[in-house]
Amino acid sequence: MRGRPDGPGAADLLRRLEAGRSSGVTHVERIGARTARTAPWPGWVPAALRDAYSFEPWEHQAAAAELAHAGRHVVVATGTASGKSLAYQMPALSRLLDDPRATVLYLSPTKALAADQLRAVARLGLDEVRPATYDGDTPREEREWIRRHSRFVLTNPDMLHHSLLPGHAKWAVFLRRLAYVVIDECHAYRGVFGSHVAHVLRRLRRLAAQYGGDPTFVLASATSGDPAGAASRLTGLPVTAVTEDASPRGAVTFALWEPPLLPQEDPDLPPTRRSALSETADLLTDAVVGGTRTLAFIRSRRGAEVVATMARRSLDEAVPGLGDRVAAYRAGYLKEDRRKIERALLSGELLALASTNALELGVDLVGLDAVLICGYPGTRASLWQQAGRAGRDGGEALAVLVARDDPLDTYLVHHPEAIFGRTVEATVLDPTNPYVLGPQLCCAAAESALRPADLELFGGDPARAAVEGLTAAGALRKRPSGWYWTHPGRPDVDLRGTGGGPVSVVESSTGRLLGTVDEGSSHVMLHTGAAYLHQGVTYVVDELDLEDAVALVHAANPDWSTHARDITDVSVVAVRERMDAGPVSLFLGEVDVTNQVVSYQRRRIGSGEVIDTRPLDLPARQLRTVAVWFTITLEALHTAGVDPPDIPGALHAAEHAAIGLLPLIATCDRWDIGGLSTANHQDTESPTVFVYDGHPGGAGFAERAYATATAWLGATREAIASCACETGCPSCVQSPKCGNGNNPLDKARAVHVLDTVLTALP
Repeated sequence: MRGRPDGPGAADLLRRLEAGRSSGVTHVERIGARTARTAPWPGWVPAALRDAYSFEPWEHQAAAAELAHAGRHVVVATGTASGKSLAYQMPALSRLLDDPRATVLYLSPTKALAADQLRAVARLGLDEVRPATYDGDTPREEREWIRRHSRFVLTNPDMLHHSLLPGHAKWAVFLRRLAYVVIDECHAYRGVFGSHVAHVLRRLRRLAAQYGGDPTFVLASATSGDPAGAASRLTGLPVTAVTEDASPRGAVTFALWEPPLLPQEDPDLPPTRRSALSETADLLTDAVVGGTRTLAFIRSRRGAEVVATMARRSLDEAVPGLGDRVAAYRAGYLKEDRRKIERALLSGELLALASTNALELGVDLVGLDAVLICGYPGTRASLWQQAGRAGRDGGEALAVLVARDDPLDTYLVHHPEAIFGRTVEATVLDPTNPYVLGPQLCCAAAESALRPADLELFGGDPARAAVEGLTAAGALRKRPSGWYWTHPGRPDVDLRGTGGGPVSVVESSTGRLLGTVDEGSSHVMLHTGAAYLHQGVTYVVDELDLEDAVALVHAANPDWSTHARDITDVSVVAVRERMDAGPVSLFLGEVDVTNQVVSYQRRRIGSGEVIDTRPLDLPARQLRTVAVWFTITLEALHTAGVDPPDIPGALHAAEHAAIGLLPLIATCDRWDIGGLSTANHQDTESPTVFVYDGHPGGAGFAERAYATATAWLGATREAIASCACETGCPSCVQSPKCGNGNNPLDKARAVHVLDTVLTALP
């Protein structure tokens, strides 16, 4: 193992932060250390398992294990690095050692986490357990051995959905003997993905029961609001929560950092801040120079590549070769590349990593000193999960949230009370979403005929209504024994709602597969002419072939980046709820959203200067989803000082800020939601602002916004009004995803609009 460079590391980086308090650091929160509280090993744990560990369990581990051993479904919801793995390993491995016929199924949301858990179980040396990962990377020749011989199968919901459940006859013995189902990092199952996974678990329960299996479910979650309720919605079972964290924790210093304003060459333009990516790259560079083992979390795949590239370049200028100790890590890499990076980080060959949230979940990264979080990750649950990656060996840790230039990040770094001392959000998922429920019932029927009694498992009345609709549409056929899938192939259902299979990125000159991009992002990331960054190398897209799902690219070194622009239209389908408050009305309902990427800008790297705008010919996409919207009368706007010529800019600015602040209320990301504002909408015949879920059928975010409208819009108003800019900037009303180039925007009158709405709403 390579050692660290000499130097105090994290202390150096902390001193730099505190020295820059006047310009960069807006708040420093110090969280004290916590001592461990241990418990004796339960008497039912076999001696072989106790001997494989060299320590006593912590109280929460023993409490969760006792519940699971007694046959009660349990979720352990404690902080990062609190040893949740032992809470489920204890009952699961004990059962496998006591009963040579029993089996265990482990599910994780990422392959990296499953691989990490396999290493942990294999290290115990319990040969009779025969653990094995079963995922898309598992060679075909190994899959038959795993089905026949492995007693501890580690997989993910996608593989369960696409392979294990459809092929359940081959897994009949495994399912009949299934003692435990472990669901790791269950807080990751939210929104549409979580709703799909909820039905995959119901399908698993149904098939296991048909073969005589009755497993106990053990779930592990980061600290979250109402973990028992979320786990019950996910599994459809009564679940007991264990939330009292008894693990030791080193002291944590958590700094909020706002990049400085850039010098203004044109006083008529709004002020802009240095980008969070550049600031994070500088901090990562300082960390490596100081010998600080650091993980930087970046919001996007492209951003992770950019930060790693900038840090490597700066390090090589300072010490030739030092840049080799920094790498990027993200989804879309080939399996061999991912495993190589993971090994290099664990061995110490790599000192720093710029990663997407692919490494947020419980992969055991030992000995990290600091975590840099480039942009608020969307929820307090993810924020603390990422911050908890540092100090995993019990030492003092440093976490830094580097604010992006957007409304929510700016609000948070100036309102630390919104982060510290606040409860973590509850996980939002909606298994009754008809765009999830219908396809999942088709999958269940394709696996085994649906009986009337099964419909209670899938939600009762909504499931009965869905089955009637599917039967009328010809997807299912009713027989005296139940409902049957009518088509020869299996239903094509994508759990992650990405809109289809991945698009392959192929180098034109060599035919080499560089990686993949999900179909939903391909119009923005891989359109013809797009600059695409992969492992520090820039490629330009020659052609995007949507029919064959391939983008042909060539390596290049352009001095520009590309930014897609789109147009959106919203039409109201149905109103579920409404609240009339004088001149203001608030609505929740179903809408049709039509979106089309129509052009892209090339912008000079460094200055951001727009070089040109080029047209694109891509198909429109349609989405039926759930939205929250409000209308306001022209008279009320006039009274508030917003005259007709000012209405589009005022509503547009309010819409942008409302989208940016919704993640403060719901467990969503601003990229999970969209919006539209108009001075006179064809369906409402009034000035209207829409905010909609970006997933078919909705993901529960709009419902949350409707239920908490006053708090949500109040925070939105505060974020705009407290921003120091005069006419609007990325910190308040400008949006990085605006298809109209952030024009028109009227910051001052957006405050007047929101004041009118908040005064009217109860």
